[in-house]
Amino acid sequence: MKIKVTVDSTNDLSPELMEKYDITAIPLTVNMGGRQYKDLVDVTPDDIYRHVDAGGDLPKTSAINADEYRARFEELLKDYDAVIHINISSEMSACHQNARLAAEGLPVYPIDSRNLSSGSGHLALIACEKAAEGMDAAAIADYLNNNAAPRLDVSFLLSRLDYMHKGGRCSAVTLLGANVLRLRPCIEVRDGKMGVGKKYRGPFARCLEQYVKDRLAGAEDIDPHRIFITHSGVDPQLVETVRKAIGQCQNFEEVLETRAGCTVSSHCGDGCLGILYLHKEK
Repeated sequence: MKIKVTVDSTNDLSPELMEKYDITAIPLTVNMGGRQYKDLVDVTPDDIYRHVDAGGDLPKTSAINADEYRARFEELLKDYDAVIHINISSEMSACHQNARLAAEGLPVYPIDSRNLSSGSGHLALIACEKAAEGMDAAAIADYLNNNAAPRLDVSFLLSRLDYMHKGGRCSAVTLLGANVLRLRPCIEVRDGKMGVGKKYRGPFARCLEQYVKDRLAGAEDIDPHRIFITHSGVDPQLVETVRKAIGQCQNFEEVLETRAGCTVSSHCGDGCLGILYLHKEK
């Protein structure tokens, strides 16, 4: 069975990983400065940062519509027997609902990742690995929905809150207090939604080290196969600090660095970094 794995552009896999696993991304629309752009096709996170730094409004993203999904699925099915499509959480976007509508009557399996960023990316790589092992599309979809997705552990540490404030997710009082106290909140994905976890205080590098230790140190239920370090643009030295901290806590077979795309970046700004991994199968 020839299976194609596709993702929406919120998956935050690197171009190298997309090429290695032959994954195709379908881009969301980014609305910025009165114009529409295709995520990571004709707009990048750095374009967003320049726009906001120059006084522009925070961009908004629009879901891929059902007609666009249908056209892409039908085109791919000329060369493949089935398509497995990984979506950002249905709690965060209409992409999954639209993909389900578009897939009706086709051998297409839309997956609600109940997650975002390289949390969804994890599922895409797992789908590719299962397809390479010979698992059929229906079985892969069942495995992702009922086994892999519930085991995802996704969180990010923010170094700034002004983007959250501009997006209406953080009050001015909270922003001021966080800046004065140098607070760095951890954003966690729970039940398909984003929520605030532990708040760290102090220099960002030190907070990142403690964040990694809190998530990984002493944990015996973590799948050691793969972990992502995904960020929205940080000093490379901070990535190395996190990579070292991960190695001190757990022995992963793969530690992959990826850069967040426009969707995550437009919500958190630059200076956001997370570790994303899976827990062991029970």
